[in-house]
Amino acid sequence: MDNQRLLVWAAFGVLIWLTYQTWMQDYGPAPVPVTQPADTDQASPTPAEEQLALPELGETAEQPDQTGTALPGGEPEDSESRAALITVRTDVLELQISTRGGTLVRATVLGYPVEKDRPNELVELLSPERSNLGLIRTGLRSANGASADQDTVFSSARSEYALGDAGELVVPLAWTDEGGVSIEKRFVFTRGRYAIRVEQTLVNNSAQPWRGDQYTQLLRRSKGVERSMFDVDSYSFDGPQTYNGDKAEKHKRDNLEDKGPLEYSSPDGWVAAIQHHFLSAIVPEAGAPHVYRVEVSGDTMIASVVGAKRTVEPGASETFTRQLFVGPKVQSQLGELHERLKLTVDYGWLTILSQPMFWLLAFIYDYVGNWGVSIIFVTVLIKLVFYKMTETSGRSMAKMRNLQPRIKALQERYKDDRQQLSQQMMDLYKREKVNPAAGCLPILIQMPFFLAFYWVLIESVEMRQAPFALWITDLSTRDPYFILPLIMGAAMLLQQKLNPAPADPVQARVMQIMPIMFTGFFAFFPSGLVLYWATNTVLSIAQQWKINRVVEQEEKNRKSGKKKKDKDKAK
Repeated sequence: MDNQRLLVWAAFGVLIWLTYQTWMQDYGPAPVPVTQPADTDQASPTPAEEQLALPELGETAEQPDQTGTALPGGEPEDSESRAALITVRTDVLELQISTRGGTLVRATVLGYPVEKDRPNELVELLSPERSNLGLIRTGLRSANGASADQDTVFSSARSEYALGDAGELVVPLAWTDEGGVSIEKRFVFTRGRYAIRVEQTLVNNSAQPWRGDQYTQLLRRSKGVERSMFDVDSYSFDGPQTYNGDKAEKHKRDNLEDKGPLEYSSPDGWVAAIQHHFLSAIVPEAGAPHVYRVEVSGDTMIASVVGAKRTVEPGASETFTRQLFVGPKVQSQLGELHERLKLTVDYGWLTILSQPMFWLLAFIYDYVGNWGVSIIFVTVLIKLVFYKMTETSGRSMAKMRNLQPRIKALQERYKDDRQQLSQQMMDLYKREKVNPAAGCLPILIQMPFFLAFYWVLIESVEMRQAPFALWITDLSTRDPYFILPLIMGAAMLLQQKLNPAPADPVQARVMQIMPIMFTGFFAFFPSGLVLYWATNTVLSIAQQWKINRVVEQEEKNRKSGKKKKDKDKAK
């Protein structure tokens, strides 16, 4: 029983190892694809080899044809000269829309620098450059009438649009077919929001009914990721994620390459390209059947969504609507667009703890305005919730500490009889009402919260580059000077001094180097996580110190009372 704490730390190490194995299973390095030479600064973001075969739709889109049908349109010879770029700026996004197809070809997230020390280099989620390819195409296609696809050149009254002080910005594009069908495509932006509503209104002034559907395509670069313990970004999933109305799933590129395109139908789904802290997503209106398709072609991931066919009679009009999301994983905004879109914030298998913990952190942050202070407050609350439980454990540890001289005496007496020694120690624990395994409880309680905190700090964009105080300017990355891990290690060493030491000299030496080992281990963890563990350790020290004093006083009172009884008996 005197090696219980060594077993606890061993269990802690096993849990860390199991967590690492889970990471590697979920996010392990995929085979690095053979990439094509970089083709930067393209005037056209729609090379011919990227034409995607969309699934053919039936009347209701409930049973997609597995063979698929190609998108309409080829590569017009003179489209390059007629296409132009429209610049759009809101308070949170800066975008470019190509008049060729009305395609979103560039999206920069304002206020989110790639690195904190490079504030002018902002995160770019959509781009025509091959190295960071990202495009969103929208269109209407018809088998018996005019189609406005990715090769159709729209007209625009202006080349620049800005939200300014308005609450909403509408960017209209127009196109008219020679047969009398006209289409107006409108991009609707809202202040403070990363959601983009795309409305396509078709007016049929021809003599024939127009029958067709709307499609949306999301193209994103797809690449293998090399994992590094020095780069927390590399442990976040980068690739497609889908939701089919029941379950959200991430799809590795090698699975899509081996098994072929993924295709499903759902009246309440979405598809997204996610990366650490950011995503681009297509979110169709709920209740209407849609066909979804995800595939990998070379170094490009292509996701498409197609709605059911509609008929527009001569002289009538129809508006097709689609919601997009391009921006950081701000959970409040994701939930407004689709409740399950928040699942793109990947908290892993501890979502049941991480989600409430994030809510509590965010709630406190609204009052204190500092995520580091919020972490400290949440740590204190967790400690208070489990105070009574850990107090019982602490009392056992304090009693064990007081029993150390007697335990050493037993070890000396029965050093040649291990069986008798174990029996005598068990009898001693029973007489003194001490549970030697109680020291495991605090660690077991802390572990789930530790791992949940880890995922909250790693995956929550709200904490990305969030400062705490002094030298800690980003809680989601390691301490640049390793000061906080050293403080944590010193606190762990002090905590060790308050607890009973193993009687075995070898185990005692092992326990002495544990704080050093964990200091090195935590040195590369996010500083917010180290702040949580250091705060929890300091609180545990204060609690154990108080318990030790109380137990010592109780022991003195017990001995004093025993002496008094002996004197009374002697009289």
